[in-house]
Amino acid sequence: MLQWSSPSFANTVMSEETPLTLHAFPRAILHIDGDAFFASCEQSRNPHLQGKPVITGKERGIVASMSYEAKARGVTRGMRLFEVKRLCPDAVILPSDYETYSLLSVRLFAIVRRYTPEVEEYSIDECFADLTGLRRPLRLSYQQMAERIKHALDAELGFTFSVGLAPNKVIAKIASKWQKPSGLTVIPGYGIHQFLKDVPVGKVWGIGPQTAALLEKHGMRTALQFARKSEVWVKKLLTKPFYDIWQELNGRYVLPLVTVEKTSYQSIQKWKTFTPPSRDRDFVLAQLSKNIENACLKARKYRLAARGAIVSLKTQQFLVRGIEVKFSRATAFPHDILHVIQPAFAQLFQSDEEYRATGVVLLRLEEDTMRQLELFEDTLKIEKFSRVYQAMDHLREQFGKHTVFLGSSYLAHRFAQHLGARGDAPERTGRLFKGETKRKRLAIPMFMGEVR
Repeated sequence: MLQWSSPSFANTVMSEETPLTLHAFPRAILHIDGDAFFASCEQSRNPHLQGKPVITGKERGIVASMSYEAKARGVTRGMRLFEVKRLCPDAVILPSDYETYSLLSVRLFAIVRRYTPEVEEYSIDECFADLTGLRRPLRLSYQQMAERIKHALDAELGFTFSVGLAPNKVIAKIASKWQKPSGLTVIPGYGIHQFLKDVPVGKVWGIGPQTAALLEKHGMRTALQFARKSEVWVKKLLTKPFYDIWQELNGRYVLPLVTVEKTSYQSIQKWKTFTPPSRDRDFVLAQLSKNIENACLKARKYRLAARGAIVSLKTQQFLVRGIEVKFSRATAFPHDILHVIQPAFAQLFQSDEEYRATGVVLLRLEEDTMRQLELFEDTLKIEKFSRVYQAMDHLREQFGKHTVFLGSSYLAHRFAQHLGARGDAPERTGRLFKGETKRKRLAIPMFMGEVR
């Protein structure tokens, strides 16, 4: 339900009975913004963190993102962690996991593209979408489309998004900030000026502190006061970007969406170093196979599939050689990828070299839905493998990550990642108490078990 600070605006402009006519939306632009995105990603993948003050940025020593629970306790972005601990002793402080955040970002954009192909990926946690002209094919009003998209995002990603619907990007961006968190704010064309009277000019997207100070010196403290200035005055005093903002504040559509998909958020990388270095072909391939399994496991977790991959080998002299391979269809099945990369591995591997690490990067990720199969592909075979990997993932969730693995990864699992001095394990790990496992042990030191 929409909530407004101005009763007259709520009743006369944004009443749900008010018909959203073509005059209201000559263009229908949606802005979607993830609420406390990084911290929310952590809460989504770990339900035990729900409702707790979660902070990311441990690796930097300052707050990169904070949940709304932490924000309510006074935590702000950029605050040093020692200040956080003093202010909020029970805060859960985590290192930033940008790869996971980027995977959820890919899912965000894929969900929005179910409704419209015109999506601008503005940043890792926000986008614009053009819904213009889709009312008839989708049989929904623009507001209903916005509600459907928001519901899908909230339900499938496990945290909330704030959404703004308006005739252009500037107004949509202002609208999405209006009711954070988890708000849906709709501003039709005929209600723009009534809405802008409550918006400080410094809160308009694209107007920074310096420009806001300049406008305030000329008596413009609200966005509406700026919008009502004459075109001659705006062109004389300000540069073109601010003239474009002024036009959009007056309801015009002048800033088009940039709909080229980003690629920087669409990869999963897995690298592992092993010691001692090896020139054993089967062992090095097993290490690469294990990396591929781990990368595919993460892709399936976020319901993504890759269109290609880069496989790399690192020598003992720290020289890295890699080859990119493309897949005939998107996949998150490691046996598919291993079959394709075999020729690339044969080209990379040199028997007279010692190798210390292998790596794989899954590329061009996309939503893993029912994909269009190649003409001669065996549909039943793909469905069968899909069920097999679902069962494997379920076993891993219950009993541990490497409970089940491909035979091609056997040597990497049989031997420790590091042998010799680096691989020495504490004696306590080899002497388990009743009921303990290698993955789950009591916090009791070795000598305690020998007390008579």
